[in-house]
Amino acid sequence: MTTTDVGLPMPPRGFPRRSSRQIHVGTVAVGGGAPVSVQTMTTTRTEDVDATLQQIAACVSVGCDIIRVACPNQEAADALLEIVNRSPIPVVADVHFQPRYALAAIDAGCSGVRVNPGSIKKFDDQVAPVCRAAADAGVPIRIGVNAGSLDLRLLAEHGGATAEALVESALWEASLFEEHGFRDIKIAVKHHDPLTMIAAYRQLAEQCDYPLHLGITEAGTPVQGTVKSAVAFGILLSEGIGDTIHVSASTPPEDQVKAGSHILASLGLRPRKLEIVSCPVCGRLQGGIHKLAAKVEAAFDDFPHPLRVALMGCLVNGPGEARDADIGASCGNGNGQIFVRGEVVRTVSEHRIVEALVDEALKLTAAPQ
Repeated sequence: MTTTDVGLPMPPRGFPRRSSRQIHVGTVAVGGGAPVSVQTMTTTRTEDVDATLQQIAACVSVGCDIIRVACPNQEAADALLEIVNRSPIPVVADVHFQPRYALAAIDAGCSGVRVNPGSIKKFDDQVAPVCRAAADAGVPIRIGVNAGSLDLRLLAEHGGATAEALVESALWEASLFEEHGFRDIKIAVKHHDPLTMIAAYRQLAEQCDYPLHLGITEAGTPVQGTVKSAVAFGILLSEGIGDTIHVSASTPPEDQVKAGSHILASLGLRPRKLEIVSCPVCGRLQGGIHKLAAKVEAAFDDFPHPLRVALMGCLVNGPGEARDADIGASCGNGNGQIFVRGEVVRTVSEHRIVEALVDEALKLTAAPQ
């Protein structure tokens, strides 16, 4: 048995990727056929360098490719140099209010700068120096348009933060960079409503060749925000639209990264790791499967191999589903039958199920002697 024999195989990708320009955010290629990357944003005060780096490390440990940090003031701008030098992944500065912080981020060595034109006063007048600095340093710019900070003119013209208003804002700002010969651009047009967001990205994909960063802004609570993101991302990515993603739910950034990675894996856009197949709660349930599933997920959180684990709580579907997995347990009457590749290997008491599954997983993935 080799480690390549475990886990579900990568499904064939049944959709083409949209053709786009390619930029490089530090060592990460974005667009132009590059793998879809997962991003998030730190929630620490950027000037607290140690706390910010600890959060970056937590995000890296669960698969983050690019990290964004807030740069709303001079103290944050002053901290960027040390953060950039110590971060294991590319750092993007999130700039609002003052164009000079974009220049400071470039000087500090950030791998990218995100600007929100709607929140920077007189930004259009400051495009030229930002272009020169970014071009000289080889730093791409993300134009991040949000429904909550659109120009008042566009809101009046379109009757609100419509998909058309978002796209017009993004393309207008891109044109200002293009006037100075700068095209190392990535665009995001975020809205809290998935349907409006989907419509905006579809329009944008038809009207430009820039790589696109997908996100639902102000997505909401963990369940609601993750569901909104999964639905919107799944639709757009299945159409080939999207080059980076950020699940912007009200959860810790490392949980956002986990959710994004699971979305990509479910679409065959990222290698699968742990997949738990567990039954829903019903009247036949003989064990606390929801609690057991949480314990198994925690136990296998950093397991280095792909693995499919089945957890079943009754005798109707349990044995069959458990046998279809790499390892599994069919629970009932205070015990669990442990399966490995369709064969019952032992029966253990309920409180030893997690221990037994970990033990069998280690045996299954051990290198041959």
